[in-house]
Amino acid sequence: MANNKKLVEAITSMEEDFAQWYTDVVKKAELCGYTSVKGCMAIKPAGYAIWENIQHELDRRFKETGVQNVYMPIFIPESLLQKEKDHVEGFAPEVAWVTHGGLDPLQERLCVRPTSETLFCDFYAKEIQSHRDLPKVYNQWCSVVRWEKTTRPFLRSREFLWQEGHTAHATAEEAEERTIQMLNLYADFCEEVLAIPVIKGQKTDKEKFSGAEATYTIESLMHDGKALQSGTSHNFGDGFARAFGIQYTDKENKLQYVHQTSWGMTTRMIGAIIMVHGDNSGLVLPPRIAPVQTVIIPIQQRKEGVMEKADELLAALKAAGIRAKVDATDKSPGFKFAEQEMRGIPLRVECGPKDIENGQAVLCRRDTREKYTVSFEELADKVKELLDTIQHDMLERARAHREAHTYVAKNYEEFGEIINSKPGFIKAMWCGDRACEDKIKEDFQATSRCMPFEQEQLSDVCVCCGKPAKKMVYWGRCLLYTSPSPRD
Repeated sequence: MANNKKLVEAITSMEEDFAQWYTDVVKKAELCGYTSVKGCMAIKPAGYAIWENIQHELDRRFKETGVQNVYMPIFIPESLLQKEKDHVEGFAPEVAWVTHGGLDPLQERLCVRPTSETLFCDFYAKEIQSHRDLPKVYNQWCSVVRWEKTTRPFLRSREFLWQEGHTAHATAEEAEERTIQMLNLYADFCEEVLAIPVIKGQKTDKEKFSGAEATYTIESLMHDGKALQSGTSHNFGDGFARAFGIQYTDKENKLQYVHQTSWGMTTRMIGAIIMVHGDNSGLVLPPRIAPVQTVIIPIQQRKEGVMEKADELLAALKAAGIRAKVDATDKSPGFKFAEQEMRGIPLRVECGPKDIENGQAVLCRRDTREKYTVSFEELADKVKELLDTIQHDMLERARAHREAHTYVAKNYEEFGEIINSKPGFIKAMWCGDRACEDKIKEDFQATSRCMPFEQEQLSDVCVCCGKPAKKMVYWGRCLLYTSPSPRD
């Protein structure tokens, strides 16, 4: 028990210091480590396994909609980047440059990709000639580099992993359809796999991607009441196509510009999982994304028959399609329990000599710590049932937390009182004027998260200026240890 207590005490309480709690969980759960490259992280096996599961599930869903994977270069010539002025201005402060090849200075600087719009545009300009070449629905899994001033593991680092989809379509309608389709895909993935409820909506012009006609987003609420942009889908219209000369001959043999989209999700989602579901004992992983769904912990494992039974139970669980393992280390059961909780494994199976004698095992849920006694014959079925229950309950708890921390403000005084005393989302009406959006950010350090697709008429006037309102907006404070970004 001493070891158990020490392991838990190593984590700062989230109520005491949420940012430190987050860092402690990342460290103690061995998700990533720091490197000699400032602002860049080494993702450890436990963290990378979560990303692999995210990648696998998203990739499967992408391909069901006709997406094909490709790969583009990591370097972008400066002249190519400069072709899209708005895009360049949005990224300029964060671009990393290569100036030498070996010992020789380059004739033209190369940008290390912060995103790949310009590369895809250059590629599409060569590949697309006719309406028969459309649509192009491509995605790449890669890393990008953004020279962030402030970093935090998974949430914002100078190099991070992501996927970026880039598509080209014959019509504006097709592009808009694909943009919304991918946003809905992200939302379903978050809720069905990560157990994270999201708000779907459109970004304001102030917050949209540089160079896009429209940016759509899914927004989630962390345990501390801060907002996190969890995925975006952008409709580029034909702006990039005109800048890069991406044209095709239509069925009437007339030249037309293509309409493009882009959409992405990053390793930031690992941070979201931690901050939505974690507790003061560590990580809590939803079963569908957990690399290990069940761990078998043998009690008095040196006694005859204990390890043999553990291996037998492991085989039964694996045969039922459950990702399981046996903790056969020489640590004490108490330490193993604490470690299982720290790592967020959804379910553990306890089995010792007395359990074997009685033909049963004890199951313990990570999320609620409820225990169940189950016969060996029923074990696999019960584990599958409990994993489904845990997945459902985690989503509902996260949704209940979001609803309990979503407020309505009908005037500026009320907005200020809520934002300063009740962390969470604020729903309030907006006139559509950038000046009001800027004032709210300046006065309260709150940003517009999205204009939700499901609009409500909370009042007739803007919460800031009192002029006639055009949209209901979700407002909130983003995580202070992530810098607001218009692109990802």
